[in-house]
Amino acid sequence: MLIQMNPRAVILLSGGLDSVTCLAIAQSQGFDPYCLTIQYGQRHQIELDAARSIADKFQVAEHKILPVDLTLFGGSALTDNIEVPKDSPTTDIPVTYVPARNTVMLSLALAYAETRLANDIFVGVNAVDYSGYPDCRPEFIAAFQNLAQVATKAGVEGNSLTIHAPLIEMTKPEIIQTGLELGVDYGMTHSCYDPINGRPCEHCDSCLIRIKAFAELGMTDPALLK
Repeated sequence: MLIQMNPRAVILLSGGLDSVTCLAIAQSQGFDPYCLTIQYGQRHQIELDAARSIADKFQVAEHKILPVDLTLFGGSALTDNIEVPKDSPTTDIPVTYVPARNTVMLSLALAYAETRLANDIFVGVNAVDYSGYPDCRPEFIAAFQNLAQVATKAGVEGNSLTIHAPLIEMTKPEIIQTGLELGVDYGMTHSCYDPINGRPCEHCDSCLIRIKAFAELGMTDPALLK
């Protein structure tokens, strides 16, 4: 008797709100999740600890934390000695943008997917409630989807690789509501760019977007209640 195996999917898991929602969506769709967390030189280890806890909570098939030191390049408030902006929304690309970060992460996810015979990759980019990052737009995902087909052994041999960005057209409250319906505990997540003694600063762009989104749902961000 043949045992039906669930399809495998690689999930880029940062430890933040969006990535855990992607993980929950992938599981709800019947995928066995293989989670990849990139330790890229971010200002703190809290989100890495969050990713470990989330992967354990979801009992994922595998969780890899891969060091890729983007501080060697710098150029971002998250990887360089640049102050994180507070209470200062901007229409320009902010200094918290990490040059080529999502391109690097998706490339590594491709490699991980090929070695685990996974034809699906989930990434939590969002083009509606986001901070102005160019690598969170639908155009970027579409371009990378095309790249995946021509740049990999799997793609060339006809094993179609699909980049899933299920949150890309959702507002932040819609993302949170989706996760809550799937049983996500957002108290486990961490999104702050510049935490103070392990707690969210409540003033960086990421904190402000989160706090506003939970408030629109009549809730307090559970990260603030810890």
